[in-house]
Amino acid sequence: MTVFEELKERGLLAQLTDEEEIKELIDHGKATFYIGFDPTADSLHVGHFMALCLMKRLQMAGNKPIALIGGGTAMIGDPSGRSDLRTMMTKETIDHNCECFKKQMSRFIEFGDGGEKEEHSRAIMVNNADWLRDLNYIEFIRDIGVHFSVNRMLTAECYKQRMEKGLSFLEFNYMIMQSYDFLQLYEKYGCNMQFGGDDQWSNMLGGTELIRRKLGKDAYAMTITLLLNSEGKKMGKTQKGAVWLDPEKTSPYEFYQYWRNVADADVIKCLKMLTFLPLEQIKDMESWEGSQLNQAKEILAYELTQLVHGTEEADRAQESARALFAGGNAAEMPTCKLTEEDFRDGAIDILGVLVKAGLTASRSEARRAVEQGGVTVDNEKVSDVKTSYGPERFSGEGIVVKRGKKSFKRVVM
Repeated sequence: MTVFEELKERGLLAQLTDEEEIKELIDHGKATFYIGFDPTADSLHVGHFMALCLMKRLQMAGNKPIALIGGGTAMIGDPSGRSDLRTMMTKETIDHNCECFKKQMSRFIEFGDGGEKEEHSRAIMVNNADWLRDLNYIEFIRDIGVHFSVNRMLTAECYKQRMEKGLSFLEFNYMIMQSYDFLQLYEKYGCNMQFGGDDQWSNMLGGTELIRRKLGKDAYAMTITLLLNSEGKKMGKTQKGAVWLDPEKTSPYEFYQYWRNVADADVIKCLKMLTFLPLEQIKDMESWEGSQLNQAKEILAYELTQLVHGTEEADRAQESARALFAGGNAAEMPTCKLTEEDFRDGAIDILGVLVKAGLTASRSEARRAVEQGGVTVDNEKVSDVKTSYGPERFSGEGIVVKRGKKSFKRVVM
């Protein structure tokens, strides 16, 4: 099976400018391709995960990845998939976020040092701040802006979604900036392909068209399927927010649990799109039912945790999860530490424990959770909202407080 056929079989391909040309390039290691990452936070998240996996797959096949960090475009903000204007960030924040991205990406793809003798497939990282931040506006719109039709731009999905609430002129420039990135990478590094999420299609077409108009050359674009669950919602978000790749923001255990708890209808799709397990092995799992599906979820969670955090953390997370569901409370799960200030008259009630542990946002929410029968302490259901505990209850290994089936914390002194 060729690289292209495998990408197709895994359900990763969405839209392509020229299927035959793209297939020829990536199957024979001739693609120098880029994927852009706007540094809107100091960590990559699950939304970036599939793009990183794609870069890894293509690099393994001999193609050269360029990781483009949007230190320049982040100062504008991508309107794609947004209903409001993004928060403006300072240059210092953007530059810090760029450094964080490179460190995380190095777990997935192999970077070179830029030397002439480095292997063809070694990845490079570039920052579009290098050519965007010091642009002369008049020169830029005369040289680049003249090639873009406003009428055509307004038909792009990313802009149509914003027209009702108001699209700022600042954001309107984003497509031109991203297209200019592609032109720059083509000229500087021979970059002949751009990959990205399916919501980036209009911006990517703008780049291929700009290269054709300015240089008379062909460049190609391909989008990968967005990671949606069976309800059509983007995966990678929890009640607490995004699932991050930074272990300080989302612990390896929480990361493991996120994938362990995906819906039955999503597990096979996630195995195909995100893991490097052989397709034959995944196809065998398609007929699994009941408890076997839980085994498939364990495999998914372990594989992805290993990819992001390494084998040691994946082993630890799996052991911790199994210990919890086996009734043990000594697992290395997310832990909340109480201090003397958390106790009143020598005790803390269950509502206070739930709030302190971050399992509920408020005491009223905690009260509802208890009254609805969704709270357990060391596998014993708590039904009385007045249940209280002294400091001694949290000594040693503490207690495991669980809300629902999927949210839990070990609470210790």
